[in-house]
Amino acid sequence: MLTHPTLDLLQNLGLHGMAKGFKELDAQPEARSLEHAEWLALLLEQEKTQRQQKRFESRARAAKLRHAACIEDVDYRAIRGLDRALFLKLAAGDWIRARHNLLVTGPCGVGKSWLACALGHKACRDDFAVAYHRVPRLFAALALGRADGRYTKMLRAIARLDLLILDDWGPEPLDAEQRRDLLEIIEDRYEARSIIVTSQLPVDRWYEIIGNPTIADAILDRLVHNAYRIELKGESLRKQKQPAQDQPVS
Repeated sequence: MLTHPTLDLLQNLGLHGMAKGFKELDAQPEARSLEHAEWLALLLEQEKTQRQQKRFESRARAAKLRHAACIEDVDYRAIRGLDRALFLKLAAGDWIRARHNLLVTGPCGVGKSWLACALGHKACRDDFAVAYHRVPRLFAALALGRADGRYTKMLRAIARLDLLILDDWGPEPLDAEQRRDLLEIIEDRYEARSIIVTSQLPVDRWYEIIGNPTIADAILDRLVHNAYRIELKGESLRKQKQPAQDQPVS
């Protein structure tokens, strides 16, 4: 069998998954009894798997998630009011395809950011474009962008995301520029893309954080009306962990 010329050709065509699969199959004596169509099917499946993995890795790097969190590692035994059925439904990703939002609220340390990142990680696996931002840092970045001419480009990039994670919303009131920034982001994504918002404050307190009644109405009407909600409670999970464990709160 012309192993090396075939491998070279697959590599030159950019079919690296098929090249890897071809090399592995050629090393297995039992594979020689396979029909040509079976060989081809196995090689194509290897190529598909490798391309999916590379897309996921690219998505995950671009997302810049705060925690290396996975939905498989969620602790449902923790006493914090997490609805397992709802979370697993959200993990399936249909709410992102339907362009709905998710609001995660609860006190400090109950795992809001970790759960948001776990859903973001799953969305990357499902080939969605995702980005994580802590709200204070996003506002600071947009302020710099406004000063150096990148503001419009930054808003366009945010608008193109399938899932935007806005972590640590509140409790400081927004100033005029921040209100306008948030309205632009929410308006661009309304019924077009999904958002996860995490906050220590309950949703009924967000109105006062935004400040301006007219803008608050516009933002919350677009953000809340089609949103799923996870309302966590209880003491900080960090207090329940032994210092030696040093694991992220999930």
